[in-house]
Amino acid sequence: MNARLLALSFVAALLSQGALAADVVIIHAGKLLAEPGSAPAAEQSVIVRDGRVAGIAPGYIEASGAGADENDAVAIIDLKNRFVLPGLIDSHVHITSENNPRGRLQRVEQSDADYAIAGAGFARKTLMAGFTTIRDVGAGSGDAIFALRDGIARGDIDGPRLYASGATISVTGGHGDGTQGYRDDIAELLHSQAVCDGPSDCRRAVRNQVRRGADHIKLTATGGVLSNTAAGLEQQFFNDELAAIIDSAHAMGRKATAHAHGLEGINAALRAGVDSIEHGTYLDDESIRLFRKTGAYLVPTLLAGETVVEWAQDPTSFLLAPQRAKALEVGPTMHEMAAKAHKGRVKIAFGTDSGVSRHGENAREFALLVAAGLTPMEAIATATVNAAEHLGRSDVIGTISAGKFADIIAVDGDPLADINALLDVDFVMKEGVVHKNEN
Repeated sequence: MNARLLALSFVAALLSQGALAADVVIIHAGKLLAEPGSAPAAEQSVIVRDGRVAGIAPGYIEASGAGADENDAVAIIDLKNRFVLPGLIDSHVHITSENNPRGRLQRVEQSDADYAIAGAGFARKTLMAGFTTIRDVGAGSGDAIFALRDGIARGDIDGPRLYASGATISVTGGHGDGTQGYRDDIAELLHSQAVCDGPSDCRRAVRNQVRRGADHIKLTATGGVLSNTAAGLEQQFFNDELAAIIDSAHAMGRKATAHAHGLEGINAALRAGVDSIEHGTYLDDESIRLFRKTGAYLVPTLLAGETVVEWAQDPTSFLLAPQRAKALEVGPTMHEMAAKAHKGRVKIAFGTDSGVSRHGENAREFALLVAAGLTPMEAIATATVNAAEHLGRSDVIGTISAGKFADIIAVDGDPLADINALLDVDFVMKEGVVHKNEN
């Protein structure tokens, strides 16, 4: 029997159900950016088999050119009028929650199950926005994030591939503790086993998160904007504690990333061997030297800075007084930081801090990166090849290449000419399964 080419009308019906019943899928791409950083190519065919990219061929090939077996069902997806590129990666999200006026009350109202269900909804929004991989960097002290990660991996839930840190390693009373302002008996109920003091206790906290299933370790090297305390934005862990956290993570085969705004905290974490810095607001020339020496990544989260400034300037917003003051201080500085880091050739990975900003609006970060001096191609690279390397998963994600997961998106328009084209994603495939097709 010859290879069976499914009728396009039938393909469209299957796509609307979120799946494609074919052994081989051929995507006809009008313009294909297979590897951001290299020039796109026109009129290409991407061949997908078993959830992975089998190859790329010039021109618009038919079933006979796809290397299909004679009994294979072959489907063609027509993206001839679209710009096709790898699925996007957001390296900094909080997928089980979203900031809102009831956030502090929800912490004592909602269960882990509630957060997991909310996370499933946020995950679907994120996937529909073209983000096929995300890294969660702190989702409370319960099991919701791990249940969500595993449910997505099993196919029970539609969402991006998820890497999770579990609870954030934090100093007592510091950013990430999260119990400030609650009554002592309530604070005790909210207390996280990831809060630690002293090198020995910090080693315990790291090992406990690895025991629970953490893919990486998140720590708060400095104060933060949205913690309910006027404790500033500088270093909170002592140097020996930072070393204990990062060394313990590495000893357990995990990367460590540090939330860090203040200069001394940024540089202390880099000297201690951290793999990446989240935010990096007050970095300086010495920070840039350390970034380049260690190879650490910067995840700027410019969208978070813009979001908290908008809240702080609204007198009716839900920000508490310490949060408002820090937001007005940090937000405007983050754009200058990103420009300085880019000029200094610091490696940048895309991250939004979504959960602060709204899930599904992650692509707004691209325009902010371009405003900070990155070219559209460089901005796209932060969310593909750079982010894949940052996560240590360049072997399976980040480009459209033979052997990698078939994580493929498409937009109407050319994002290399107008980065805002990425705000409206028309087509989303993750591991060969089509989740969205608005052709």
